[in-house]
Amino acid sequence: MKIMLFSKHLGELSVAEAGEVIAELGFEGVDLTVRPGGHVLPENAGRELGGAIETLTSMGLAVPMITTGITSAGDPHATAIFEAAAEAGVSELKLGYWRYESFGTIHAAIDGAARDLDGIEALARRTGVRAVIHNHSGNFLSALAPLVWQLIADRDPAAVGAYADPGHLMVEGGLGGWRMALDLLGERIAVCAFKDYLWETRTDEDDKPHLVRVAKPLREGMVPWPEVVDCLRQAGFDGWISLHREYGEQTAEAVRRDVARDLAYLRNLLG
Repeated sequence: MKIMLFSKHLGELSVAEAGEVIAELGFEGVDLTVRPGGHVLPENAGRELGGAIETLTSMGLAVPMITTGITSAGDPHATAIFEAAAEAGVSELKLGYWRYESFGTIHAAIDGAARDLDGIEALARRTGVRAVIHNHSGNFLSALAPLVWQLIADRDPAAVGAYADPGHLMVEGGLGGWRMALDLLGERIAVCAFKDYLWETRTDEDDKPHLVRVAKPLREGMVPWPEVVDCLRQAGFDGWISLHREYGEQTAEAVRRDVARDLAYLRNLLG
């Protein structure tokens, strides 16, 4: 397995500045944001993505994946982003999220996402860039691995895959659900995100306790990482891991310090 850093966490830096930090930390690659507020803006991807990737590769960094907000082939910049990614040699493109708005809407939301994926799959097949669905906890269709599986099971594995995130899987399935999720997605897992969380208790105005998801360093959260890695290896996964750092101060120096610690833990974990 190889490790890349999610460039979101160095968003205050330019592509070149972020690349310098990522290379100095010892990563092999970059998960580059190509979305509103990202390192490359969607409307500029056609003319800027290739140059951004050239800058990073000149530092010895691969760019195996870009993170986008695309949820439909009809999105204004979807075609240009897929084509620019293909030209630059990017193999995976993280999609955006289909929201679960309210109770009673899920069947219509699944049907809508499936129709959107029809167009995305065609675009992915034409360009050779695989679209991947990230399982994200909360009010998103991809919060539950069975829904991700339902959306991708009958599609071309070279065009549409799963982006497994054990941290979010743990949030939604903290007992056995995370393990069943990895087992279900199995060989369709194209890339993984590593981040960690803890549940912490808060009380509302009536003193009723409720749980709040809190991001933590890899060694301090509730994800059983040795078991996760074992499951991934049993599933045959040997691809890219995107390391995320969602906790702490959002300054470049704090990110650098915390990411170095998480990366050391992750490298030791992978052996």
